[in-house]
Amino acid sequence: MWTVIQIELFKIFRRPRTYIAFAAITGLIGIIQFGLKLDGDAYVDFMMRDITSSITVEGKILNGYQVCYIVLQVLLVHVPLLIALVAADMVSGEANMGTLRLMLTKPISRTRFLLAKFVATMVYTLLLLVWLAILALFLNMIIFGTDDLFLLKSQYVVLLKKDDIFWRYVWAFGFAALAMTTVASLGFLFSLFAENSIGPIVATMSVIIFFTILSTLNIAVFNKIKPFLFTTHMIGWKEFFDIKVNDANEAIVGSIQNPQRIVHSALVLLLHIIGFVTASVLIFKKKDVLS
Repeated sequence: MWTVIQIELFKIFRRPRTYIAFAAITGLIGIIQFGLKLDGDAYVDFMMRDITSSITVEGKILNGYQVCYIVLQVLLVHVPLLIALVAADMVSGEANMGTLRLMLTKPISRTRFLLAKFVATMVYTLLLLVWLAILALFLNMIIFGTDDLFLLKSQYVVLLKKDDIFWRYVWAFGFAALAMTTVASLGFLFSLFAENSIGPIVATMSVIIFFTILSTLNIAVFNKIKPFLFTTHMIGWKEFFDIKVNDANEAIVGSIQNPQRIVHSALVLLLHIIGFVTASVLIFKKKDVLS
């Protein structure tokens, strides 16, 4: 099976569209870095405009940790669309080229063949997240330095000490990888239903956009289905940056305010992945492959 995975990875990174996501992430992060480096003080003044009279924050607010958080808020909404370009092409691309039927003549079961393709998709997704981490976290730490992380929530503010931040980003990127794998498994499932990649790619993007809108609408009838939508739980990485406080309202270093939410969201995403992949295997085993 490892040989099949290697072959699938070679196919993925041979296609020009694979590098669109890497190029897009590089360009977008570069634009954000350039803008904040050029006019970061104005951004900080805008962010602090409503609380400067009541709160004084020491240190450098605009630092690498702060910029990384900004980047994640902006890009993790759009990365799923980039992942769909590859995930939704895994099977439909083979059918479009007329090689799917030939591949199934090899001495390997359909289940192993499909799982090898999904593992290759996961590797691509993880590599994309690693590239995002290198540019968004490590490069920003070099460019902007490091200091405490100041975050404005809807009803309160969070101040994380410099030494209590890096591990949170490690876990946040790990959670993001789980969320992006969910998107990849959805696109992978849709790729079984077409012999052209455009349809599955558009379908994956449409479902993500539609579910995201439902997840953000504060309407009673939609609130009942929100917990079951994977898009509702994809922003669970933000929970790593909420911290508990003691009775004196002092932050407890190394704590997370609602770890149960993280576990719940991770389980929901994992169940979606298992469901999408299981459905893919069952459908593919019965699929009449003619191309």
